Amino acid sequence: MEIRRLNGGDAEGYRFLRHEALLKNPEAFSSSYEDEMNYEASDYRQRLDSKSTYTFGAFNDNQLVGVVTLVPEEKVKLKHRASIFAMYVTSSQRGRGLGRELVKTAIQQAAELSSVEQIHLTVTSSNDPAKKLYTSLGFEQYGVEKNALRIDGTYYDEELMVLFLQKA
Repeated sequence: MEIRRLNGGDAEGYRFLRHEALLKNPEAFSSSYEDEMNYEASDYRQRLDSKSTYTFGAFNDNQLVGVVTLVPEEKVKLKHRASIFAMYVTSSQRGRGLGRELVKTAIQQAAELSSVEQIHLTVTSSNDPAKKLYTSLGFEQYGVEKNALRIDGTYYDEELMVLFLQKA
């Protein structure tokens, strides 16, 4: 298993996995398949080549099977924060610790950025495996956004979580 930062050359594999995630677990993402179904690999290439965003991928036999994105804030008053988005591991690879390794990689990247002191994320309240993972890595819930997402008339709450990094 290899985990590394993705770049534009990974765009097609990322597009495939991203679409799978949006179709199979729509409640886990604020974006929808309908929002992104017409995105081409070139649209994702730009995102992956961004210097201000860190998307990490887990590979099994050279196939992308998991992803997570870390986005440091750029505004002066928010530079002490970063956010984790778009965490996903394909169902056939779950239970093998890939999600943990991906999130740990994102945390490590945030710790290497001198300005980042805290990492934020949201997780669907009903997603117990993800909440357990984040809590085990030190994230703490600090709020709940009621009815954060609406999918086909069903509302989903999201838990707001934060990890405070220890800075020397």
